[in-house]
Amino acid sequence: QVQLVESGGDLVQPGGSLRLSCAASGSIFRIYAMGWYRQAPGKQRELVATISGGRTNYADAVRGRFTISRDNAKNLMYLQMNSLKPENTAVYYCNAEIRGDPDRTSWGQGTQVTVSS
Repeated sequence: QVQLVESGGDLVQPGGSLRLSCAASGSIFRIYAMGWYRQAPGKQRELVATISGGRTNYADAVRGRFTISRDNAKNLMYLQMNSLKPENTAVYYCNAEIRGDPDRTSWGQGTQVTVSS
């Protein structure tokens, strides 16, 4: 199994920056893709960014402002968020797709990001 723990969420002013971290433990070798998702109040959970192999993918709303990355040596994944907007306020979740029979999905507990003056 894979366990995920997010950190780095905070209150930040519009235009500010935050870096979220996701620490993975357990059967790390079975992870074949990871990503960040978010859920704003009253809305469905949505994709923010994914990383699989050497490729990354971003939601249109964050492309150019957010950057997803991994440090495999430290079992960490990051989401660098720049030029934050109030509409980016949400709980941000770390996700991992895990090889198995059947394949499984693991989620972290979430970290709150609030963008407000």
